[in-house]
Amino acid sequence: MLSYLHAFHAGNFADVQKHGALALVQTMMLAKASGIACFDTHAGSAIYDLRGERARKTAEADGGVQKLWSGKNRLRSKDWKPFLEVLAGFNAGSGELSVYPGSPVWFQHFLRAGDALTLFELHPSESELLAGWVSEAPIRMLRQDGLAGLLRQLPPKQPRLLTLIDPSYEIKSDYLDVAETLGKSWQKCRHGIFLIWYPILTSGLQEQLKEAVKDTAVRKVLCSEVHLRKPPERGMTGSGMLVVNPPWGFDSRFSAMMDDISGSDALNLTHDMDWLVPE
Repeated sequence: MLSYLHAFHAGNFADVQKHGALALVQTMMLAKASGIACFDTHAGSAIYDLRGERARKTAEADGGVQKLWSGKNRLRSKDWKPFLEVLAGFNAGSGELSVYPGSPVWFQHFLRAGDALTLFELHPSESELLAGWVSEAPIRMLRQDGLAGLLRQLPPKQPRLLTLIDPSYEIKSDYLDVAETLGKSWQKCRHGIFLIWYPILTSGLQEQLKEAVKDTAVRKVLCSEVHLRKPPERGMTGSGMLVVNPPWGFDSRFSAMMDDISGSDALNLTHDMDWLVPE
């Protein structure tokens, strides 16, 4: 059984990038009334205690969402507002964040009556916690492998699709498996928006994913990467997002958001964005 638990990493700089992108895409998709089918392939446990033992062991949130939150009045992009509102909803009156919402919560926050959300989680302890949260929300949860499960669910009943694919990449084959799943999913639903998160590692394994995506038939893939200005000698040095079929204007708006968190007075990151695969 895989050992990865997101509680050790919740609210880190990668979560800021990933959930910032997710919140922006959902906000932009709400401009149209037609229903959206949302899928989260690796949902985790939904709610994370930033004061808990696991979060404090790594203290990764301190250089991520905590730093963003303490400097929120200096953020220039208005597109941070929905992101900050979700955080405020779980941390009312708090000077420092004590709770961080995982991707299921970000999805759920923007759901409307005609939308649907399906969560996949295979890890026993994570799925148990997720089930407790789902029991209080009109959401479907499946204890299945998220990549295989997604393919079984497509195409959805709703006219639009939004999918987040973000495994832990604890298994090296995940890089190629994600690219293969994306290619097959896109063939079933070419108009769908897909968000693919990946770690940027000193080993360079993420390049396998990017090259494999290029080898698929998928078109219109935007690539956003943030890099730590003071990276560790081993492990994760940055965070990447592939956005397939981004809404019109997403690139400039998301770039502005990432510019806000770049620099030594923010999260001390650099940001690069370009088309991995053109239209």
